[in-house]
Parts: sequence; C-alpha cells; structure tokens
Amino acid sequence: MHKSTHFFGTSVFGQLISFIDDKIIQNAVKQHNSDYYIKKFKTRDHLISMLFCTFAKCFSLREVAGAMLGLAGKTKHFRLEHLPYRSTLSDANKQRDVSVFATIYHSLLQKYGHLLSDSRIKEVVNKQIQIFDSTTIPLFRDILKCVGRKSKNGKHKGGIKIHTIINVDETVPKVVWFTGAATNDHILLSKLELSPNIIYVFDKGYNDYKAYKLFTDNQTGFVTRIRDNAAYNVLEQNEIDECIHSGVLQDESIEITVKEKDNDSKLKLRKVVFYCTLIANLLMTVVQKKLKRSWAFSNLVSFVKIHLFNYIHLMNFLENPEKDWRKVLLKERQFDLFSPFDTS
Repeated sequence: MHKSTHFFGTSVFGQLISFIDDKIIQNAVKQHNSDYYIKKFKTRDHLISMLFCTFAKCFSLREVAGAMLGLAGKTKHFRLEHLPYRSTLSDANKQRDVSVFATIYHSLLQKYGHLLSDSRIKEVVNKQIQIFDSTTIPLFRDILKCVGRKSKNGKHKGGIKIHTIINVDETVPKVVWFTGAATNDHILLSKLELSPNIIYVFDKGYNDYKAYKLFTDNQTGFVTRIRDNAAYNVLEQNEIDECIHSGVLQDESIEITVKEKDNDSKLKLRKVVFYCTLIANLLMTVVQKKLKRSWAFSNLVSFVKIHLFNYIHLMNFLENPEKDWRKVLLKERQFDLFSPFDTS
C-alpha cells in the first residue's frame, strides 16, 4: 500500500499554531493580566479558537463553536484545553482586553520580522510605500524644562518627540524630525512630499481631513485607520470579489466633510473593514516566505482551509505537492502492466 511521504504526526492547524511560541503567549498574559479570575477559557484557548475561525473561514460564533465541538480528540497537538460554547466565545470577545492579542502580534512580528521584509513590494504596487510615525523620549525636566507647552497645573512635559518617515522596503529612516514632546503628531503632515508615485501609511493619531484633501488633490495615496467617532456618509457598497481574501468584511465608498475657512467641501474616500486577523495573516505570510517554491497568498489560504486537520507535513507538501501524485500514478501504471488480462 502506498504511504505518503508527506504524512506527519501533527495536523496542518497544529503546525501553524506551533509558530507561536508559548513564551510569547505567557508573557502577553502576564503583561495584561488577561487570565485574572479566569478558570477555564483562558487567553491561549481564546487565541486558538479565533485562529480556527479565521483559517476555517467561519462567519459566526455559533459556526465556530459548532465546528470546534467536532474536534474532540484532535486538539492535543495544539493543546486546546477547553472547547468553547458560543456564549463562552461571545463573553470572551466582550470581556478580554484586545491589547493582549496586539502584544502577541507584535512579539510575533519581532520574531519573524527578518522573513517578512519584501523588497519587491514597490514592483507589485508600482508605487513607493512610506510609513511615518512618532515616539516620545521623556527626559529629565531640569535638562529640558523649557521643552513643551506649560500646562494649567504649571508643570512642563519635558522630552523630545521623534517623527520618522521610512520607505517600507528599506531598513533605515528616510526622514527624522525632532520636536517638543507636546507637539501634535499631525504637524508632520506638512513636511511630506506629495506625489502620485507615493502611498503613505500612518495611524489615526494623524487624523486630519484637510491633509486628506491635500493628498487627494495631489493624487497622493494614503492608508490610515478611521476614528471610532468619525462622521461620514456611505455612498456605495462595493462588491467584494471572490478572489479577495475572506478577511475583507466590507468595502464602501464614503464621503466626509472637510471644514475650510471659505466653505466646506466634500471628499470621497474608500473604507475597508477587516476581521481582526492580523495574527493569522502573519502566520500565513511566514509560511509563504519560508517556502522556496512560489505560492500565491490566496492559494495558500485556500489550501490551509481544505487541509486544516489533515495530517500532512505542511512545508514539505507545499514545496513539492506533485511528488506523491507522481508516485501514485507510477504505481497504478505498474499495476496495469503486470496485472492479468481480463479474458471474460
């Protein structure tokens, strides 16, 4: 009987979970105290359950809970301690601070960062991607007591704020600019180069509708997070193509009001909503980067969904998926060659 050379003692899902070091989860739990007073459904179980939701492309908590109940006896390889009910998942999503998962993500990003950089990104989008952000270095008040505005209580916010712009395909900053610690982040927007060949990526701390209009007027692309209290009108619900990864939940054309001195103007933007799937996306990207064979990201995601609980060696199979198929065909041909003729 033919035995697959890709057979493995751990399911594909278990192999994906193995990329997450237990120490990363433990440190995040300790930092955020996310298992305080939790007896059963702890952070690790919560993380695994939501990763299962993402990889299996479930669309509701009831679907997640129902599917996972069928995993009884198959969880030892990724050490899921408790299979959740729908109400358990719902309560955990409401009560557990999302910051613990953000910490896990950033720890994974730090661990696998050397695999994730891609100098070809400019070739793919045909534009230069530039990221900008800021960080504050607090210093002794006696040394920098004159830095920053004076607050009502008479105290100074001593320190320096560092604003940085970096090309996504480079390892060193393009621009480093220093201001007082109390300087608003969005002041950096006036320092940016405006060009149709650039896409800027920044956090919602730089929220400035006038700057968004300036970008748009100069055909300069930008990607940012929308504020929770942002006011806008939905103009159109855009259709999500089947080829788009299922992490895209919603794609809308929206309109915001830009308040100016003379008169207000309207600005049309695109709003895309994603599931909280950054960790799953990172794990799949790590798999893609580790492979010598070229795989499209969407094909990898589809493969994982189909074989989530099959016991095949994920990396070996993806490197040479035709290997076992050729062996099966060869054995079938040998059998046909040496089997007796049917004389009936």
